[in-house]
Amino acid sequence: MANSASGMAVNDECKLKFLELKAKRNYRFIVFKIDEKIQQVTVERAGGPGDSYDDFCSSLPGDECRYAVFDFDFVTDENCHKSKIFFIAWSPDSSRVRSKMLYASSKDRFKRELEGIQVELQATDPSEMSLDIIKARAI
Repeated sequence: MANSASGMAVNDECKLKFLELKAKRNYRFIVFKIDEKIQQVTVERAGGPGDSYDDFCSSLPGDECRYAVFDFDFVTDENCHKSKIFFIAWSPDSSRVRSKMLYASSKDRFKRELEGIQVELQATDPSEMSLDIIKARAI
C-alpha cells in the first residue's frame, strides 16, 4: 500500500470520495493533504456540487502543497454539455522544500489510485490554474 519512493499510503476515504465525485457528482472538488505524522494522503475538504471554481481556488492554502481534483463543466462549440475531471498538483513557491519533494515523489502513486482523471495540471501560483487555462485544457 505504501509508495516505495515516499512511503505514502492513501486513505480509503480519498478513493471513496473521488468515486462519488466521478459517478454521483456529489462534489465539485476535493482537496487532499499528506498527513506527514501518519504517512498517508487524506481528504482535507470536499466542495459541494454548487461550489464554484473560485470556491475551489480559495480552499487551497497559499503556502502549503496539496493535491486536488476538480470536476469542470463546460459547453463545447457544438453546444454539447461536457465535464472533465482535473487533477491539480498545487505546490506554491512559498511552501517548504521538504513538502514540495514529498508531494512530488508521491504524486504518481496517488494519481493512479484515482481512476478517471482526464487532465493533469501542475501549479505553483493561482495564475497557473486560472479559469482560462482550465477552459483551454478542457477542450
